[in-house]
Amino acid sequence: MSGPLLIVGLGNPGPKYAETRHNAGFWFLDRVLQRFGGDLRAQSKLKAETARTVIEGRDCVLARPASFMNESGLPVRSVLDYFRIPAADLLVAYDELDLPPGIVRLKQGGGHGGHNGMRDIFRHVPDHEFLRFRIGIGHPGSKDRVTGYVLGRPGADDERSIRDAIDRAVDVLPEIVAGRIAPAMKALHTAAD
Repeated sequence: MSGPLLIVGLGNPGPKYAETRHNAGFWFLDRVLQRFGGDLRAQSKLKAETARTVIEGRDCVLARPASFMNESGLPVRSVLDYFRIPAADLLVAYDELDLPPGIVRLKQGGGHGGHNGMRDIFRHVPDHEFLRFRIGIGHPGSKDRVTGYVLGRPGADDERSIRDAIDRAVDVLPEIVAGRIAPAMKALHTAAD
């Protein structure tokens, strides 16, 4: 736990997607930057924007892939390699259809849950035991409507709930950075229930 932690927010680049549900991971990264400081800079060779900050005395690299969601794996792999960060020190924040707006869950390991960004990260990062923030955005009710739903903007109430959940995730980040995963999970999951 002595080396840096890589914190990645997933989303789609460009103003067209900025306010969409699928960009909840970008919203999370924006809040981390507001809370702890750092300036994202484009790193074309890494296919990502990166920033450095310090949380709880630990160096953290923040990254936002510059590729589209379904091609998130290569930028994540590139940033891990460039900063010599093992996958065990990776935290990825992304939108989760299976959780309602206002709920965020911290998880270690497991599958990709059908999320295209996570699926691509799995292709490029063989160790899947990294941490994830699953940010609830709700489900449209039918598989046929998922694409339009995730690429659409949430209503005002849902957006407020999503952003409140992101704030709670950022609140427990110091615990995570310090390696206190169980207390972070307990605080986060208790607050939401």
